[in-house]
Amino acid sequence: MSPTTREMLQQREDSWLHPAAARSAQTKGRLRPEPPCPLRTEFQRDRDRILYSKAFRRLKHKTQVFLAPTGDHYRTRLTHTLEVAQIARTIARALRLNEDLTEAIALGHDLGHTPFGHAGEKVLNELLPSGFRHHEQSLRVVDHLEKDGQGLNLTHEVRMGIFHHAKGRGAFLPSEADYHRLTLEAMVVRAADVMAYIAHDTDDAIRAGIISPSQLPKDVTATLGKTLGEQIDTMVKDIVSSSLATGGYKISMSPQVEQAMWSLRDFLYEHVYDNMEVHADFLKASKVIRELMEALMNDNQLWTTYIGSPPPPDQNSRLRTVADYIAGMTDRFALNLYHEIFLPRPWARL
Repeated sequence: MSPTTREMLQQREDSWLHPAAARSAQTKGRLRPEPPCPLRTEFQRDRDRILYSKAFRRLKHKTQVFLAPTGDHYRTRLTHTLEVAQIARTIARALRLNEDLTEAIALGHDLGHTPFGHAGEKVLNELLPSGFRHHEQSLRVVDHLEKDGQGLNLTHEVRMGIFHHAKGRGAFLPSEADYHRLTLEAMVVRAADVMAYIAHDTDDAIRAGIISPSQLPKDVTATLGKTLGEQIDTMVKDIVSSSLATGGYKISMSPQVEQAMWSLRDFLYEHVYDNMEVHADFLKASKVIRELMEALMNDNQLWTTYIGSPPPPDQNSRLRTVADYIAGMTDRFALNLYHEIFLPRPWARL
């Protein structure tokens, strides 16, 4: 009997991939077992499921840094995700890691982001007793919320890569603990996420006039370069060469480039993310999220109209349902819903 396309792809993985790379045939499996696909490996199936999900499509209207920008060239959460996927795949290919697994994690890593970026996340984190973190919500999306509550039933490796991608202002290179719980592909995505946002957020902030190129720290431009292209090129080449120097068993960077990335990220927090000109609109966005949350929680008619299902009797379940609903909104949907609920409509009867 001739091997299937999937089996030939698995054989190609065995012959090409680095010994430490993840093999699709050796996945730890899905939450619910499924028969294999004759054409695609398990990680290819995961990538496709994420790509065709509703949550992925909504990323195009979710804030990256600048809220609901009217300019066509500012990044959104979707374009950020695509840039992360490109950077991560380039690194994975050079290190002979599993590109399909890398891409699946990259495409799914921000599915749980709220409208209005981290402003929305901060509000939900304050309102939910258990807190709210977008990486946890991303896992909740793929496990429970997509496909009308069925979830996407992804492999363990993709799910854990999505869940552990976030790093906040912490270290973006893996710790020793990461090597016991994550694939190298997941670690590459986490680093690529930082590479993408510190470079493109700088680019967008310059475009917006929030900062000028001359303000960038001299140690950053001397090490990484002055333009987005130079910075991405430097970081990608460095992580590849440094990781190859370990034999490909560790994800590593040179101290100089790693320090320059820290410096650029700190600069962005000080001059962009916490900039009052940018921050002022996020205070307004926070108000939108708070008032939508309160209205949906306390008005059964609004619940029935917008959420649809009967409200659960206990407060915690009700709060979780509203948080899921709001977290899934795009910026424009949240603003339109706020307008519909709270602002008067013109009298239209003649």
